[in-house]
Amino acid sequence: MAEGALGRRQPPDFEHVEKYPLSALPLRQQPSQVPVVIGVNWYSNFDSPVKESYGRYWIGRGDLGSVRGGHCVCLKSKARDAPTWWDFYDQGYEGACVGFGCSRMMSLLNRKRYEARWLWDMAKSRDDWDDTNPGDDNGTSVRAALEVLLHNGHVRWKPSYAPTDSDYQARDQRVPAESEGISAFRWATTVDEVLDVLNIPLARELGAVPIYNSWGRSFPHVVWMPGEVLQRLIDENGEVGLVTDK
Repeated sequence: MAEGALGRRQPPDFEHVEKYPLSALPLRQQPSQVPVVIGVNWYSNFDSPVKESYGRYWIGRGDLGSVRGGHCVCLKSKARDAPTWWDFYDQGYEGACVGFGCSRMMSLLNRKRYEARWLWDMAKSRDDWDDTNPGDDNGTSVRAALEVLLHNGHVRWKPSYAPTDSDYQARDQRVPAESEGISAFRWATTVDEVLDVLNIPLARELGAVPIYNSWGRSFPHVVWMPGEVLQRLIDENGEVGLVTDK
């Protein structure tokens, strides 16, 4: 795992959650069986998954340790994560987790690869901080990334793009398509809401959520987090984004 490879910033206010809570939608209109993107505190415990007797890897059991930064990851839905995405969505040592977590969510929805670093750059161009700029290594919020997907769309990855391309000038020339974005976003505030949206029987049975990792083969493909730990992270000003795809 790439130590320090995080990058989610906690937004200065949570007006977006207050204005667009999942609970405001009638149950029949709420998304179901779709991936969820979360931006939360990342504790030192989470760096060391523990394999249990059934072969599942867990984080968040026992003492959580200390917060070492903010992180954005995608929660597994019923949609299959292609094995090549395990490598493709490796954010490495950059603070680009918001771009990678949100892009992986879009890949699970649309079965296409996306330019994670482009989304990271564009989110920094519209977030709440003066010290974040496209091309730098600073983090951003999940809110900013979902606003980009809503208003601008996304950029599909092409074979001519190097997946590890760190050249901002090249990324800056890429043109997003609105059709590759989202039509709406909502925010969950409870683990029960998250489990309902994921709609995975095993997750409900275990009372836990499955997380896709952001560090390639140096970390298990999927790790499980107890629901009570995710609720703690939500209560610590976490962002849990649920989107409606275009």
